[in-house]
Amino acid sequence: MEFETIKFTKEGFVGKLTISRPKALNALNSQVLDELSSAIDQINDDKDLRVLIITGEGRSFVAGADIREMSTLSALEGKEFGNKGLSVFRKVESLKIPTIAAVNGFALGGGCELAMSCDFRIASEKALFGQPETGLGITPGFGGTQRLQRLVGQGYAKYLIYTAENIKADKALQIGLVQEVVSVDELDKRVDELAQKIASNGPIAVRLSKEAINTGAQVDIDSAIKVEEYLFGLSFSTEDQKLGMKAFLEKGKADFQNK
Repeated sequence: MEFETIKFTKEGFVGKLTISRPKALNALNSQVLDELSSAIDQINDDKDLRVLIITGEGRSFVAGADIREMSTLSALEGKEFGNKGLSVFRKVESLKIPTIAAVNGFALGGGCELAMSCDFRIASEKALFGQPETGLGITPGFGGTQRLQRLVGQGYAKYLIYTAENIKADKALQIGLVQEVVSVDELDKRVDELAQKIASNGPIAVRLSKEAINTGAQVDIDSAIKVEEYLFGLSFSTEDQKLGMKAFLEKGKADFQNK
């Protein structure tokens, strides 16, 4: 993949997508969103990938949407720009394989929303999170009003959005916005460690588990249980299930084949 504002690398079963506009603190403009959309489409078609890491270049994850671009938009253009971001982040959220946000610095506005579109978030101790849009006279527009409350509850979501305050990594961990906080020097190592651990498990089982969680979260508990029942049964139709259970009984480790 060749892009101007993002980089993609692949090592074994793990892909890494880096937002690369360091001089603009990786702010999301239309070009970044278009390239991110194209990259996610290609990643979704890659049958060898089992995990995707998303991060930012330099001292920022993503500092937000590009305010210079947004400042001249009409109401209709603002809606279209919001729709572009919402569509791209929904693609990230709906990606078949697990996604990990490696939050190395500023994750504000659209950056916080991109991180929340990933399955979980590992932050460096220097990471900063927030939805500062109301301080600019707008609302969060890339999913912030919806994903934030689902992750941290309505109280904290309203607190952060209404006040436009930013929070440090330790507070983000306390309220459940991130799953781990590590030192700056340890971030890449820890995220790679987690990615490899996920990639070593049954890839079909991991994808089906993601589908069960994401689908179940949108329906009532009785419907959700039916989803789990179906996908649990489906996992028994795979070669990986046989490999995994055989290895367990023989006290070995399965070499899953993604079949």
